[in-house]
Amino acid sequence: MTLIHLVVLALIQGITEFLPISSSAHLILTPTFLGEADQGPLIDVMAHAGTLMAVLVYFWRDIRDVVIGKFALLGGRITPGGRLALLVAASLPPVLIFGGALFALDLVEQLRSPLVIAISTLVFAVPLWLADKYAPSVKSIETMTFKDAVLIGIAQALALIPGASRSGTTMTAGRALGLGRSESARFSMLMSIPVIVAFAVISIIRLMSETEATTQLHDGLIVAALSFISALAAIAVLMRLVDRVGFLPFVIYRVALGVGLLVWLAL
Repeated sequence: MTLIHLVVLALIQGITEFLPISSSAHLILTPTFLGEADQGPLIDVMAHAGTLMAVLVYFWRDIRDVVIGKFALLGGRITPGGRLALLVAASLPPVLIFGGALFALDLVEQLRSPLVIAISTLVFAVPLWLADKYAPSVKSIETMTFKDAVLIGIAQALALIPGASRSGTTMTAGRALGLGRSESARFSMLMSIPVIVAFAVISIIRLMSETEATTQLHDGLIVAALSFISALAAIAVLMRLVDRVGFLPFVIYRVALGVGLLVWLAL
């Protein structure tokens, strides 16, 4: 892979990961429009690892509270950080089960299709708009229930379909359940941490077993580093603007992207 291709992938991943427009869809489409070979899901996960580091840095206070809260849980005390850890844990089973099934059935590559992306981009744009427009903002992470966390976790599992958008589906579910915009975004990012870690570990193990693994790992580390920088900036911008601008601009973008892809595929 060329350095330019790696830089473009990293910037796209960093900017789009936490916006509800599907970073995986953009990573899949990028080589098509650049005239390059598909980088494959392993490089994609390395890009996600870079954005993971950005989440850890930006939300370091939440991460600190979660770590302290876990030790408190061992002592029988539930602190706010410990409760947040339990909420995140409650959201995990659906995506791990669905993701494990996709890997086991070798369906990951089959879903990396422009047609799948176009359809899911359009389909999941509608509930995002409806939830953001009509759902009340009456809950915070501190007041959300474990049932809420499980339902948001189910929405996260749907995001394994390229184009659905992990941040998009989880923010949609959060808003539909009454979380405010910034709270939905915050929980969406925090619950991404164990998911990205799990799939990064799986993919790196697969990467090391393939030929030219050293070259792929080198490329992946470049993408991860650049994704970290761009994602950190994107998170800061999103968290400052989401309450003011809402999700409508992203809905409009998704519709334009989905329709544009369908027209392109029809030509």
